[in-house]
Amino acid sequence: MQREGQQLYLNLKDGPMVSRHKPSVDVLFRSAAQAAGERAVGVILTGMGDDGAQGMLELKKAGAMTFAQDEESCLVFGMPKEAVAKGGVRAVCSLSALPSQITKALMDHE
Repeated sequence: MQREGQQLYLNLKDGPMVSRHKPSVDVLFRSAAQAAGERAVGVILTGMGDDGAQGMLELKKAGAMTFAQDEESCLVFGMPKEAVAKGGVRAVCSLSALPSQITKALMDHE
């Protein structure tokens, strides 16, 4: 992700694997943290492994609002659990509550 003035652009690149993943959620979240900082909103949903946990922490440190899906509504709580354990999540929500929480976070940034 890159910023040009007020515009953000996502560039897809064929890079190396990162933490056994390609594409990597960590890479996406890291670039969002660098390009958008506190105006970013990160959401990590059900999935196996720890891809995205470090990136969520980087988003949070950049001032972004970060959300994780709760264990009860996850099919596999691996990725959200690792992001929470790493300290990168500001709020844990059920899947059904996430849309309203994301909307609120976006409205707070206006």
